[in-house]
Amino acid sequence: MNAMRRYTKQFSLVMALLMAFATTFSVSAHAGMVGTGELIQQQQTDIDRQQLLKMLEQQEVKEKLAELGVSEDQVAERIQNLTPAELADFEQQLAEAPTGEGVVGVIVLFLLVFIITDMLCATDLFSFINCIR
Repeated sequence: MNAMRRYTKQFSLVMALLMAFATTFSVSAHAGMVGTGELIQQQQTDIDRQQLLKMLEQQEVKEKLAELGVSEDQVAERIQNLTPAELADFEQQLAEAPTGEGVVGVIVLFLLVFIITDMLCATDLFSFINCIR
């Protein structure tokens, strides 16, 4: 009986230490309210990204990108990495672009975004553009 009490005492000491470590190093969860405006903005950003990716599927856009030496995968990756503010600005520029320019305007807009991201050191697509940092 004494042996059993000794093992129980050692076992309870180990369990108490494990419990202390578990509670000390645990991460607490934080929940908060998410506003309707935030959800709508997130969904609009996703929709805008999908629309830009659909533009890449047009044959004229593919041909123009091939002429410029930019792969379709690089463009798609950059579209996915755009911040919501950059994406909204990009969409606004597309909406204001004259209808007659069509594909050429879209390509020029893509190139401007790529040049800006290269200048900000976010990417390194064009070797002739130096980082401003």
